[in-house]
Amino acid sequence: MPTRPCRAEIRTGALEQNYRFLAGLARPHAELLAIVKADAYGHSLTLCAPAVAAAGARWLGVTSVEEGIAARAVCPATQSELRVLVIAGVFPGQGAALIEHRLTPVVWDTWHFDELESAARAAALGPGSLPIHLEIDTGMSRQGVAPDSLPAILARISPASPFRLEGVMTHLFAADEADGRATDAQLARLDETLSCISSAGLFSEWLNVGNSAALVAGQAQAIADLAGRHGMKALIRPGLALYGLVPGFDPGFANEEPATLAAARAGLQPVLAWKSQVVSVRAVPAGAVVGYNGTFVATEPMRLALVAAGYGDGLTRSLGNRFSLLVRGERAPLVGRISMDQAVLDVTEIPGVQPGDEVVILGEQGGQTIDAFDHATAAGTIPWEIFTRIAPRVARIAV
Repeated sequence: MPTRPCRAEIRTGALEQNYRFLAGLARPHAELLAIVKADAYGHSLTLCAPAVAAAGARWLGVTSVEEGIAARAVCPATQSELRVLVIAGVFPGQGAALIEHRLTPVVWDTWHFDELESAARAAALGPGSLPIHLEIDTGMSRQGVAPDSLPAILARISPASPFRLEGVMTHLFAADEADGRATDAQLARLDETLSCISSAGLFSEWLNVGNSAALVAGQAQAIADLAGRHGMKALIRPGLALYGLVPGFDPGFANEEPATLAAARAGLQPVLAWKSQVVSVRAVPAGAVVGYNGTFVATEPMRLALVAAGYGDGLTRSLGNRFSLLVRGERAPLVGRISMDQAVLDVTEIPGVQPGDEVVILGEQGGQTIDAFDHATAAGTIPWEIFTRIAPRVARIAV
């Protein structure tokens, strides 16, 4: 049965190309962990996890055990060695499922160890058989081990425990700032922490640091140098860049833009295009009220197009009367408040608009482009939220 014409087209080929491009930026310094959390940033885990695996990814990053199980289910059997890292850790009662589905947890609190150790004992896992990535709080104050808690945490990774310290990670919270002072301070704290870990007689294979901003800003070398000083390999976690958007950077980068950043702007391809259709077209006289509460009143005779997309689909309600969508290759202003299921466009100046015409919410049409940064700027938010706000009822279709 034909469905409501509001869909997100996912170019899996572009995603694969983006992964290979970013892997090229990382080489030879680091390997990539492809972030597919939050339903692949709203792009569909079902479509995107197999695509990055096909492009060569050996690591996927998800938020939760549930997402990890879903990632395992959609990746082909030939990717049996694919690693899935649960970045936000386990919750009580999830240890058994994590072990069953061969997921790797990020840990930082004692109760994580309690949960996982209990599950490992129940599964009769031997010493050192459960790989973990230990997160260090280097200044973001979000998740991670604080320096004064480190000795107690390290004591849980004993030779008799089921744990194997496979990775140490942190999150760089200001990799998009030009002066780099915050990042330098974080890496210095991490360096000290890695020395403490070594002094405790523990070794980690991977140093798991850095996001899209760090990678495209050319910081792979610095991360790899730090890893090398401690006998580790570097692992970098691109997210937004995988999906074709370069993160916004501090204006200071414009004065001396790294070659990697310029290359990313030229080389990355958008993966998602969000489209709908014109449902109907009507002429209204001057003085006509449009939408709830009459926030728009026609000052002259107008032609209006009804679109099958609203805030229930993820089209930000605040964009009414302040944004435009693409119809017949031209920008058509949104007029009136956006409703739950519909929006209205002013097509007075666009000849020939009729029911069935394609409407582009995100993407390209006729040489014009609307991207997630455009939406985010108008809505006062960030591109990550624009993508993840696209509702599940908007069908994701591979193209």
